[in-house]
Amino acid sequence: MDLSLVIMAAGLGSRFGGTKQLVEVGPNGEAFLDFAIKDGRAAGCQQVVLIIRTDIEEDVRNHLLAQYGSLDGFVLVRQDDFGPQRDKPWGTAHAVLSAAAVVSGSFIVVNADDYYGPTSFQLAADALSSGDQSTGALVAFELAKTLPLEGAVSRGVCAVSDGHLASITETHGISRHEDGQIRSEDPAGEHSDDTMVSMNMFGFPQTLFPHLQSQWESFYDEFGGEPKTEYLLPDVVDRLREAGEMTVVVPVSAEEWIGVTNPNDLEPARAKLAHR
Repeated sequence: MDLSLVIMAAGLGSRFGGTKQLVEVGPNGEAFLDFAIKDGRAAGCQQVVLIIRTDIEEDVRNHLLAQYGSLDGFVLVRQDDFGPQRDKPWGTAHAVLSAAAVVSGSFIVVNADDYYGPTSFQLAADALSSGDQSTGALVAFELAKTLPLEGAVSRGVCAVSDGHLASITETHGISRHEDGQIRSEDPAGEHSDDTMVSMNMFGFPQTLFPHLQSQWESFYDEFGGEPKTEYLLPDVVDRLREAGEMTVVVPVSAEEWIGVTNPNDLEPARAKLAHR
C-alpha cells in the first residue's frame, strides 16, 4: 500500500505562546513530530509531508536536518500558499487539502504537537489496508488519557456503533473537576473516563481530496470573509459519513496521549517522554 504520513504543523500555538510544534520534548531534542515520524515510518509510511507556515519553514528545515541529517523522504507544504491569505490558518481540512498535489495514495493525518504512540499508527495503517476507497479511519482515545494536568481542553466526542463512527461532536471546556467528574462547558455535560474522543488522528484514502475541494468551495462561499472561522477535518468527515459517501471505522487506541496545551504542560510531557 502506498502510504504517506501527513503532519499538520501550521498552527499558531496561541495558547502555548510560541512555536509549539518544534519545542523540544524528547531526551534527544525531539519535538512531538519526531515521535510521529518514527512511529509512522514503523507503520509503513514511506513519505512524510509536513504542512507548515512560511514564517516557520526555515526553523522546520533546520530541525529536520539536525534530527535526520537530510531532508530525504520529507516534503514541506506551505499552507499559507494555498488559498486566500489570512492571519489565522484556515483550519485542519484546509491544511490537508493544501497537500493534495503531493499525496498519491492513502495517508495518515496527525497533529504536529501531539504524541499518539506507536500502536495508534499501526491501527490507522491496518484500517486503511483492510478498507476500500470509501473507507476512512478515526483513531479514538479514551478521554481520561487525553486530559492535561490543569486547564480545560476541546475534544471531538465520538459516538460509535459496531466499530463505526456514528457522530462526532466538537466539545469545549472539558476538564476534570475536584469531585473527580469530567465535565464540559459547550455543550454542557458530564463524561465518563472511557468516553471515546478524537485527537485529529485519521486515516484516509486518496479519494478524500475531491470531497475536501468541494466542501472547501462551499465553506469559502459562506465564511470567506470571516477572520477566524475554520474549515475543520472532523466536520468534513461527519458530513461525508452522514451522506453515505464514506464509512469511518473507529479503532480505539490504548495509548496515553501526551501533549502541551499550556506552558505548564511542558515539563510533565517531557517526564512522560523521557523513556519512550
